[in-house]
Amino acid sequence: MTWRSLFIFLGLFWTTFLGSEMSLICLSDFEEYARDHLSKVTWDFIAAGADDCFTRDDNLLAFKRIRLRPRMLCDVSEIDTKTTVLGKEIAFPVGIAPTINHRLAWPDGELSTSRASDAMNTCYITSTFSSSSAEEITAAAPNGLRWFQLYIFRNRKMSEQLVRRVEALNYKALVLTVDVPYGGKRRNDIRNNFKFPKYFEVKNFENASERSDDLESLTNPLDPSVSWKDVHWLQNLTRLPIIIKGILTKEDAELAVEHGVQGIIVSNHGGRQLDGVLATIDALPEIVNAVQGRVEVYVDGGIRTGSDVLKALALGARCVFIGRPIFWGLTSQGEEGVRKILQILHDEFRLSMGLAGCKNISEINRNLVQFSKV
Repeated sequence: MTWRSLFIFLGLFWTTFLGSEMSLICLSDFEEYARDHLSKVTWDFIAAGADDCFTRDDNLLAFKRIRLRPRMLCDVSEIDTKTTVLGKEIAFPVGIAPTINHRLAWPDGELSTSRASDAMNTCYITSTFSSSSAEEITAAAPNGLRWFQLYIFRNRKMSEQLVRRVEALNYKALVLTVDVPYGGKRRNDIRNNFKFPKYFEVKNFENASERSDDLESLTNPLDPSVSWKDVHWLQNLTRLPIIIKGILTKEDAELAVEHGVQGIIVSNHGGRQLDGVLATIDALPEIVNAVQGRVEVYVDGGIRTGSDVLKALALGARCVFIGRPIFWGLTSQGEEGVRKILQILHDEFRLSMGLAGCKNISEINRNLVQFSKV
């Protein structure tokens, strides 16, 4: 190889590999990378919102309507981002929300996600409909902090069996998703006739095909009859803390407290269910005010920067959870990509804290933010 050809090769290597990696410096870079490298059908599924996608998009825009009110001369030479969720310490207040089938973005899917979450010392909420089983996800990172996202199925025995399994696997909480009595209408999935690839299995139900009643529950799993009485049913099954995901009003927040749950995730399912509801960051203050510190409150939807995390905590969230960005990280580099997504948010959050005059989580409060009139 001549020096000229070697120079050309090194230049191509730098541009194609190192250059593209170095250009991924914020979450929107990872989003663009994933859009360019996933199939259109897969990208549309991950990006989908319901109907006109108003709520999906407003989740992002709502953060831009909030302004920060930084304080100066506060000695932020040392900044501590650590916090706790249900008494367990995490390195910073950003966790991983439950999302289906990570193998759409990377061959070992949730296994990479689990390892990355453990490496970054945060909380990973694994999905009922993951493409790896709860056992496989646990084995990938035995010491990681995991909660399990649960649906209450038409066949209650299936939900009960899942609860028993995750208890034995040392999951630390159950996250009951309550905003899916019916699936939202996602137009691009209908246009694309989206179906999961043949290799995809719902690994938590590998033996369901052997039992006709279980198979029917998986074919049509959503149960519109689920109500608050089922929260009591679940509490009688387990000693694990129960967190309700999908609350958007003070009325439901108050009912959640009355029914003895330990946490609430303010969520509109990433804008994938009922279009036209409040952005989650807009709904958050009402929920926080309603519960008055009796349970921990978390939020997901639209978090893309460290300053978004700071705004959410200022409005009363204990921790935020991210969904679509995990797919973007997986698409780029699997486990390492997810770690980079989390590291970027950690570093941006720490910087935002310092610039706002906060040296630890306890100094972040409502006085730090105000809602813009435009």
